[in-house]
Amino acid sequence: MPGIRFRLNGTEVFVDADPDTSLLTILRGKLGIMGAHFGCGAGECGACNVMVGDHAVTACDTPLWSAENKEVVTIEGLGNAERPHPLQRAFIAEQALQCGYCVSGILISAAALLKRNPDPTREEIKAALDRNLCRCGSHNRMVRAVLRAAAEMQPR
Repeated sequence: MPGIRFRLNGTEVFVDADPDTSLLTILRGKLGIMGAHFGCGAGECGACNVMVGDHAVTACDTPLWSAENKEVVTIEGLGNAERPHPLQRAFIAEQALQCGYCVSGILISAAALLKRNPDPTREEIKAALDRNLCRCGSHNRMVRAVLRAAAEMQPR
């Protein structure tokens, strides 16, 4: 069986698996990337969001074949404790984290938005995060955090 090659968080990877296997299954099971969480399994909650190119996609219903020769970014590739992404810093500053289960998917959705639109309006942020479910009620703080990160990322 021929494999699938793609870039994961800046590193070239090759996966020898059924091309119809979900990207989430490959990330978590074969590659040990645990930041994208299994939520609904139907592409409805956003807990599994990853960035493919410039767009956030639900990895639970995205087949592996669709990532071939593309750049895939997970929360692990966004930033880390030593060098957090501006979104990660803003989410902490705005206390936009509660239980944390949905946050990696929300951060990826926000990062994809800022990659395409570095100066979004509040309404554009709400629209970009609309497909992410958070049961903790932190949505207003999340919108403020994205606005804060966008402002920080603007050239001075």
